[in-house]
Amino acid sequence: MASLSFKEKVGYACGDVASNFYWRVFDVFLFIFYTDVFGLHPAAVGTMMLVTRLIDAFSDPLMGALADRTQTKFGKFRPYLLWGIIPIAAAGVLTFTVPDLDDSGKLMWAYSTYIFMMLAYTFINVPYGALLGVVTGNSQDRTTLTSFRFIGAFSGGSLVAYLTPKLVEYLGQGNEAFGWQLTMGLYGGVAALLFIITFLSTKERIAPHKEQKTPILQDIKDLTQNKPWLILFSLALIIMMTITLRGSTGTFYFKYFVEREDLIGSFSFAYMIALAVGAASTPFMTKFVDKRRLLMILMTVVTILSIAFYFVPKEQIMLMYILQIAIGFTLGPKSPLVFSMYADTADFSEWKHGRRATAMVFSAAAFAQKLGGAIAGAMIGWLLASMGYIANQVQSPDSQTSIVMLMTLIPASFAALSVFVVRFYTLSDQTVVEIQKDLDARKLTSNNSTTHALTIKGSE
Repeated sequence: MASLSFKEKVGYACGDVASNFYWRVFDVFLFIFYTDVFGLHPAAVGTMMLVTRLIDAFSDPLMGALADRTQTKFGKFRPYLLWGIIPIAAAGVLTFTVPDLDDSGKLMWAYSTYIFMMLAYTFINVPYGALLGVVTGNSQDRTTLTSFRFIGAFSGGSLVAYLTPKLVEYLGQGNEAFGWQLTMGLYGGVAALLFIITFLSTKERIAPHKEQKTPILQDIKDLTQNKPWLILFSLALIIMMTITLRGSTGTFYFKYFVEREDLIGSFSFAYMIALAVGAASTPFMTKFVDKRRLLMILMTVVTILSIAFYFVPKEQIMLMYILQIAIGFTLGPKSPLVFSMYADTADFSEWKHGRRATAMVFSAAAFAQKLGGAIAGAMIGWLLASMGYIANQVQSPDSQTSIVMLMTLIPASFAALSVFVVRFYTLSDQTVVEIQKDLDARKLTSNNSTTHALTIKGSE
């Protein structure tokens, strides 16, 4: 199989630039938007994030099953990049709209719009993620393509982290709520253009056998019998908790502990740039270290650095930036590695069961991300509420301590847990190569048999 062109790699990456105009806003700004702009109690926000994301998480396997069964002249997954543009753009604006309602009405609005937002994100992002598994079958190419993807993701995330506070202030002209609406409308327009670029520049090359018609329940059963997938699901969930805790708490950390709200944008920007550089370094790292072992090393380093962050005095801002950049660089390869490994588990599932369900496999990535984010969001809300957090007020020592813990030691504990979990992942790079060779041999045999049968039929 020929190597992917630079144009296709960049085109594919544009899709995650677009996705991060939404995901990064959720990760960094949504919680503090709900508490400090929307006016919701932090415990209510935590519960809402848990409930809505749990509801939405179960839509991911269904979306994966739907995408796997889609048949168009443009492929299975690429059409969703066009079909999902209007829903996700509309959902983004509505989620960041502050209605003139009482507290219960606002909470109902938050629940309904956030559910709509996450479903719209699922509709476009699950097929986008699955596209990785059908663009190329080469494991190293998948790692490279995934690196491009997450360079795009972190680049988009960097722009969002840096520009969002400035855009809200500039567009709102003193009306913060209106500024959020206009900012999300602008992001929706840019994201639409980027998704169109991805659609036009990519090609689906790997497809299941035409005669494969597997019931959805069978696909789900195959997943539950796919041990590498189960390990990856657990791993992705745990790492996402680490990332969400640090990302969502960073705004609170600088606003209420460091008391330098003006640094939120630059701090998040530095972190996202470090993530992008780390992601870009992944193909180089995997030339020397097996993906599984590399993940163990990286998450060990994240654990150590997160613990060190706990001991940084609030006056040592430069040290905070240094540690945050180091953590970002170390976490950067996580996403390319994990998503490349998901593609490998799709090959493993086809090799073991004789059936391929690429989108179903990749929907697990979205499921794990959302579930991990939901649990982390609930933890933030409940802990802040229990420690007496009051929006837009000077925080008590207990509240400040909880913010610092959510930024440092609690994420460190989950990073350490991920090191333990990844030890059980069994698909080494060499094993994947052998599986792909066997799959290629099976397909060649199947094609030769089909050709032979047709020849015989034609001679009768």
